[in-house]
Amino acid sequence: MEKLSLETELLSNEYPGRGIVTGRTPDGIHAVIAYFIMGRSENSRNRVFVEDGAGIRTQAYDPSKLSDPSLIIYAPVRVLGNNTIVTNGDQTDTVYELMNSGYTFGQALLTRTFEPDAPNYTPRISAILNIENGVFRYSMSILKSNNGNPDACNRYTFDYENPVNGEGHFIHTYMHDGSPLPSFEGEPKLVGIKDDMDEFGNTVWNCLNPDNKVSLFIRYINITDGSYRSKIYNKN
Repeated sequence: MEKLSLETELLSNEYPGRGIVTGRTPDGIHAVIAYFIMGRSENSRNRVFVEDGAGIRTQAYDPSKLSDPSLIIYAPVRVLGNNTIVTNGDQTDTVYELMNSGYTFGQALLTRTFEPDAPNYTPRISAILNIENGVFRYSMSILKSNNGNPDACNRYTFDYENPVNGEGHFIHTYMHDGSPLPSFEGEPKLVGIKDDMDEFGNTVWNCLNPDNKVSLFIRYINITDGSYRSKIYNKN
């Protein structure tokens, strides 16, 4: 698979929707997470990321303008032991709770489908990073309608063992802007990762469409000891 420029992918797409990047730094020291949200409506844009324990959650920037919290207020990132869960919806809680009861990442997501936001039927994208005894692996998932047909759910899971230094994978909800919005197609895109968290975060944030971007979360996790640094970017 050709390694793509994450910068080019973002700059060339006015509306990828919500996106997850996971990977490993070129020096091999850190596991990397980037999660961003975008919005076209006032309700979608009226959000910020805030810290919530070891994870984050979305929150209304102006509570008086919040018209429908059902698909926009959730915890995108939660930590369960050696696992960091990242998703674009309340399936974060589903994965957390069921894994805490002995289920696997894949088994937990079998209980969910795409979002009920006709006619877009936004895909649910998810990732889990596992770091244990200096070993790093991650998985990514997408649950999507069958070419816009809500009667069928297509499920795809991608597992990455011993990720290569300097490489990551990028998955997002929409191929591009449109009406209805076309769901992401294919497997997660192979992209490059940077050693410096601030440089990487600034690059992603600055490459997102300025009219549609809402928030970005970046985390670098030390693969040896599990310590981490995080940064939140909010347009509001």
